[in-house]
Amino acid sequence: MRYKLLGKSGLRVSEMALGTMTFGEDWGWGASKEESKKIFDSFAEAGGNFIDTANRYTEGTSERYVGEFIAADRDYFVLATKYTLFDNRNNPNASGNHRKNMVRSLEASLQRLKTDYIDVFWLHAWDFTTPVEEVMQSLDNLVRAGKILYVGISDTPAWVVSQANTLAALRGWTPFIGLQTQYSLVERTPERDLLPMARAFDMSVTAWGALGSGVLTGKYNQPDQDAEGRAAQWGAISPHNLTIAQKVVDIAAEIGCNPSHVALSWVRQQPGSLIPLIGARKVSQLEDNLGCLNVTLTDEQMAQLNDVSRIELGFPHDFLSTNEIKDIVYGGMRDQIDM
Repeated sequence: MRYKLLGKSGLRVSEMALGTMTFGEDWGWGASKEESKKIFDSFAEAGGNFIDTANRYTEGTSERYVGEFIAADRDYFVLATKYTLFDNRNNPNASGNHRKNMVRSLEASLQRLKTDYIDVFWLHAWDFTTPVEEVMQSLDNLVRAGKILYVGISDTPAWVVSQANTLAALRGWTPFIGLQTQYSLVERTPERDLLPMARAFDMSVTAWGALGSGVLTGKYNQPDQDAEGRAAQWGAISPHNLTIAQKVVDIAAEIGCNPSHVALSWVRQQPGSLIPLIGARKVSQLEDNLGCLNVTLTDEQMAQLNDVSRIELGFPHDFLSTNEIKDIVYGGMRDQIDM
């Protein structure tokens, strides 16, 4: 395992992060405590130090397990958790991005994790009701209080993140250094605005769903394999996505590795600082995913995967990339300008 600096900071995190939404059986499909510990230990033994959880994961069980697992060497691990999602349906202020929920959710997470600080505190999803100023000042207050060290933002439009970090720079508040978003060969729409925005602000990106809800493992290309779990819930299985998965399978056969290694390596080799989030219900699944660390795709293989999964960027991106518009924007001089 190698390490990356997380965004515009000096924080060193492993090149893959362990997602722990599977820790606990409260939702009927996760890992037992014993299996969760095996998954955690396998990740740590491989050199992984970046652990990602959230207040909602398995009704708080994930945080309790993680807190217990890291207790023996708290300083080694970079602990990330999230707030926003509800933990009480009967309380209108027990969810959202606002200051009251932020503080109460953090305090509850600290108790479950049995620690007095969080390394990276993520806003989990944008609520479209809380002012950006309230969010950024409140997060900065928690940093100044020593309860969190860095802040990140997940599942939020690029224009909101841009506004937040510009405001933070203007006011001297703590900026977001990380962006968490869905990203894979079957979900490339973040390339329109989210990923360019992250590069512009020097933010690292932790990519969830890098295996496309299991589609990119190639298992749904097998005859009589029915959709299950997220693949069924989110409609991830389509003729187009199965075509992409088949190309992943074909390249894996050429290399002599598993399809998951190819799909994860494609994410790892994208421009900017991309960190795949890997989760597992069994330690064998985690160990399989970690095998991608030994795979480097060639330029030709990357091009093949890019071509089969290509999306339309839409307006204004496709418009601005036409030769006609380039000509009138640059006055015919673009080829003479070092970009």
